[in-house]
Amino acid sequence: MSTQRITVAKGDGIGPEIMDATLAIILASGAKIEIDEVEIGEKVYLAGNMAGIAKESWDIIRKNKIFLKAPITTPQGGGYKSLNVTTRKFLGLYSNVRPCMSLHPYVKTKHPIMDIVMIRENEEDLYAGIEHQQTDEVVQCLKLISRPGCEKIVRYAFEYAKNYNRKKVTCFTKDNIMKQSDGLFHQVFDEIAKEYPEIENEHWIIDIGAAKMADTPEVFDVIVTLNLYGDVLSDVAAQIAGSVGLAGSANIGEECAMFEAIHGSAPRRAGQNMANPSGLLQGAIMMLKHIGETTAAQNIQNAWLKTIEDGIHTYDIYKEGVSKEKVGTAEFAKAIIANLGKLPTMLKPVTFAKDAVLNLPKYVRKPAAKKDLMGVDIFVHWSGTNPNELAAKVQKLDNENVHLTMITNRGIKVWPEGFEETFCTDHWRCRFKPFEGKSITKNDIIQLLSTALNIGVDAIKTENLYNFDGKAGFSLGQGQ
Repeated sequence: MSTQRITVAKGDGIGPEIMDATLAIILASGAKIEIDEVEIGEKVYLAGNMAGIAKESWDIIRKNKIFLKAPITTPQGGGYKSLNVTTRKFLGLYSNVRPCMSLHPYVKTKHPIMDIVMIRENEEDLYAGIEHQQTDEVVQCLKLISRPGCEKIVRYAFEYAKNYNRKKVTCFTKDNIMKQSDGLFHQVFDEIAKEYPEIENEHWIIDIGAAKMADTPEVFDVIVTLNLYGDVLSDVAAQIAGSVGLAGSANIGEECAMFEAIHGSAPRRAGQNMANPSGLLQGAIMMLKHIGETTAAQNIQNAWLKTIEDGIHTYDIYKEGVSKEKVGTAEFAKAIIANLGKLPTMLKPVTFAKDAVLNLPKYVRKPAAKKDLMGVDIFVHWSGTNPNELAAKVQKLDNENVHLTMITNRGIKVWPEGFEETFCTDHWRCRFKPFEGKSITKNDIIQLLSTALNIGVDAIKTENLYNFDGKAGFSLGQGQ
C-alpha cells in the first residue's frame, strides 16, 4: 500500500498533548502515513485572522485531502467564526459519523449493551447560519434543507450499515410540524431505504425518538438525522454511553475528510499530562479505516479496548474498585502501544473488513420539475395589535389579479377569523393569491410592493409560493 500524506493540526488547550499521544500510537501501529502539520485556532485568530486559519494551511489540507484535527479554542465575541463549521462547509464534508459504544463495566454507564452510530447531516439545516433581524421584536433563522443534502447523507447511512454489518437504520425528523423541510428528509429516507431491502429501516419523530434513545439505546443501531438534531443527539448518545471524552468524530465529503474528537480544547487541563486522548484516537481510527489502513485501525482499537479492560485509566474515567492504575496522557498512550497485537477478553474485539472503505456515487441532479407561481407571502413590520386593522390596510394592495387571503403572526392564522386571545408580535405574514380564474405573475408582485411603498406598508421580505409538478411547495398557516 502506498503512503498516505495527512494534514495534522495540534490545536489549543489539551490539543497538543492528545495529538502527540495519538500520533505516537498511529506510528507504532505501522500505519503508512506521512504528516504535514499546520497551525490553526486561537493563535491564528488572535493574530488578526478572523477565520482562524491561513490560506497556506487551506492549500495543504486540500492537497492532502485527509485532515486530523485536535480541538481548538474560538475566542468569544468579536465576530470570530467557528473553524469547525467553516471547514465542514468549505470542504463539502456532508457526513458526520459518531460511534457511541458502551464500555461496561470499565466505564460507568446505565446502558451496558449500547452500540449506536450517529450519522448527522453536516452542511445545512439551521447551521447554514443565515439569520436576520426583521422587526423590533422578531429575528429569523433560515432552515435550509436540500434534496442533494438529504440523498447524500441517507445513502451514506445505508452504505455504512451495509459495509459494517449493521442491521437497522433509523431516521429522526420532526416532519409532523416541518412538513416541507423535515418532510423532504423523511421522503428521501423512504425512497433510498427501498434500495436496501436487507437492512431494516424505521422513522421516529425526534422528540419521542430522543427520549427512547436516552432510555433504551440498545434498540437503535445506525441513526441518521438532520444537522441540529444530530449535533444534540450525538453528544447525548456519547454521554449516556459513558463519556463525551471517549468519542471520536469523522466528517466525510466526496473529496476530503476531517477527523477529530467531539470534545473541546479544555484549557483548564492543558499542559498537565491529564487529558484522555481516547476521543481523538477514536477519530484517528476512523481516519485509518477511511484511507484503507484497516489492519492498523483494527490493531489500535483492540489495543485500546485491552487497555481499558486492563484498568489503566486516565483521571476522567478512573473509578475505585474497577480501575487499577491512574495514568496521564502519555502513559495511557504507552500502555496502548504495549498492547498492540493483543485482544481484549471481556470487551468484544473488533474485526474491520479489508474493503471497509465506503465508495459512494456522486449526487446526480434530477430533471427540473414544472414550477408554477401560485401566490406570494409579503412580510410586514407593523406595531399594531389588531389583525383586522392590518387587513384593512393591506387589502389596499389588492389588484385585478390578486388579493389578500390570509394573515399569520408567528405562523398562526390571525385573519380572517382569528382569535382575540392570540398574542401577536410586530411581524406579520400577508398571503396574496390569485382570484378564481386568474393567475399571478412576478409583475403582480412588483405592483403589490410598489403599492405598499406608496401607502406606507413596511414590506420587509417576500416569499414566492410555488407548486412543483402540481404539488404545493409551501405550508398552510397554522389553523388554516
